[in-house]
Amino acid sequence: MSETVDYVVVGAGSAGCVLANRLSENGKYSVCLLEAGPPDKNIWIHIPIGYGKTMFNTKLNWGFYTDPDPNMLGRKIYWPRGKTLGGSSSINGLIYVRGQKEDYDAWGQQGNKGWSWEQCLPYFRKLESNDLGSGPTRGTEGPLHATSIKTKHELVEAFIGSAENNGVARVSDFNTGDQEGAGYYQLTTHKGKRCSTAVAYLNPARGRPNLRIETNAQATKILMEGQRAVGVAYKREGRLLTIKANKEVILSAGALQSPQLLQLSGIGPSSLLQQFGIPVIKHLAGVGENLQDHLQLRLIYEVTKPITNNDQLRSFWGKAKMGLQWALFRGGPLAIGINQGAIFCKALPEESKTPDIQFHFGTLSADMAGGNVHDFSGCTYSVCQLRPESRGYVRIKSADPFEAPSMQPNYLSTDLDRRTAVAGVRFARRIAATEPMKSLMKREHRPGQDVNTDDEILHFCREYGATIFHPSGTARMGLASDALAVVDERLRVHGVHGLRVVDASIMPTLVSGNTNVPIVMVAERASEFILEDARQAG
Repeated sequence: MSETVDYVVVGAGSAGCVLANRLSENGKYSVCLLEAGPPDKNIWIHIPIGYGKTMFNTKLNWGFYTDPDPNMLGRKIYWPRGKTLGGSSSINGLIYVRGQKEDYDAWGQQGNKGWSWEQCLPYFRKLESNDLGSGPTRGTEGPLHATSIKTKHELVEAFIGSAENNGVARVSDFNTGDQEGAGYYQLTTHKGKRCSTAVAYLNPARGRPNLRIETNAQATKILMEGQRAVGVAYKREGRLLTIKANKEVILSAGALQSPQLLQLSGIGPSSLLQQFGIPVIKHLAGVGENLQDHLQLRLIYEVTKPITNNDQLRSFWGKAKMGLQWALFRGGPLAIGINQGAIFCKALPEESKTPDIQFHFGTLSADMAGGNVHDFSGCTYSVCQLRPESRGYVRIKSADPFEAPSMQPNYLSTDLDRRTAVAGVRFARRIAATEPMKSLMKREHRPGQDVNTDDEILHFCREYGATIFHPSGTARMGLASDALAVVDERLRVHGVHGLRVVDASIMPTLVSGNTNVPIVMVAERASEFILEDARQAG
C-alpha cells in the first residue's frame, strides 16, 4: 500500500510540528507528518512540572542509553528523548533560551551563508509571543509563548543576589543575543500549561484537509530512486507501509535518529554501511559524527528552611495544595516547573569572551533529574559548559531500524572541557558560600566537603555528570568541500535530491544554551527555504 503527498516529514518534535504547520499553511501542498509515538494526551505532558513523570515513561520517551563512556568511569548515561506529538518539547524542562549572538555568527563564518545572528533574529521574533512585550529582539505575535515567572521564590532571589555579589548583574531577558547575567528563566508555557510545538504549531493546523498526522508510525527507511529520495517506509500497528513524496522528504527525527535513518537508507560513511550489508547510495563521512551535548553537573545542598519543593512533595497536604493551585488557578509550583534561576557567566574569564557556563537552579533535589526528591529540604545547582570541545558519534549497530544506534558522547575528552567543568563546580560553590545564599545553605550534600582538589572535583564530574538533554550536530551544516558536512546552508543533504534534515542534527556547533527554541527557529527558516524552492520549481 502506498499513498502520495507533496512532503513527508519524519518526526513530530520541536522541528517537525513547525514544518507540518508552515508547509500546509497556504493550502497548496499536501503534507504527511509521521510520529513514532502516541498523541500528546497524557496529562503530565501539559502540567509544566510534570516532566518528572515523563522522564522514564517508555510510551512517551525513547529512554536511550549511551555506550559506556571511558571519560565517565565507563558509565552508560541515560538520554531521554520525546516520543509523542511535540517530541522533546513535550517532555523537556520548558526553558526559553536562544543562545548567544556569537553562536550564530560562528555558523555564518564557517561558510553557512544566511545564518548569522542578524539573519536568524527575524525568525526568532516571528516564532514567539513574548510577555515582556515587543522590542528590537522580541516578538509578540508568534505561536510559541515565552512566559516570565511572576512569582518570586526566596531561594531563587537569594541565588540571584549571591550572583550579583559575585559580579554577575541581574537581568530580565536572556534572549537579546547577550546572555551574561542572573535572573529568572522564561518558560514555554501559556496560562499555566506547557506550550510545546504540538500545542503551538500542530493544534492550529489539525483541521486542514491537506495535513495528515500519523502517530505510532515509526519510519524505518528513506525510499530512494537513484540519488533522489521519493518516500518513506514506516511501521504502524504491526503493518509495514510506505508513503511517497512528490517533492521532498524531510527528516526531523532528532540528532540521534535522523543520522540513524540516513545510515539505514544508505547515506553515510561507506565503511559503516558496508559492515551491515547496506548498499551505499551516497558516501557522507559526517553522518552521525560531530555529536555534541551539554554535560550537567548537579551540586545538591540541604536548605535551612522548609521552603523547597521537597517539603511540598513529601507532604500529602503540600501536594494537595499544589494540585489545587494548578487546577483552580493554573498557578503555583505545578505551573512553573523545577528550574527557575539562571546564571550565564564566565568560569574561565581569562579565556572566554562570552559566558562559558550556564546554571539551572532548582528549588528541589533528587539523586537524578526526574527522580524521587530527598527527605530533606533541598535545592540543586546544575551547571554546564556552554561550548564543549568534546565530540562523539551516533552509529547504527545493525541494519535493524528498531535497534537503537550506538551513541558515544565522549564527554570531558578535552583539556578545556575538564578545566571548565572544575571551574563551574567551584563557581557554584562560590555562589552557595556568598550571602544571601550562604544563610540558607545548611550543608553540601553532593559532592560534599571532602571533595576539594581539582582531581577530586573532576572525579565527581565523571561519576555524577549527566546530559542536560541537548544532543546536536550529527548531520552538520557546511560547504560541500567540508568532508564532514552533511547538509548545505538550505539544509539539503549533499549529493541527494529531495531530502533535507531539519532538527538539532544540523547545528555545526552547539548553541550556548537550551536547544528547543533554536530548533524552532531552524524549522521556521527551513520552511521558507522549502516553499521558495517549490515556487522556483513551478
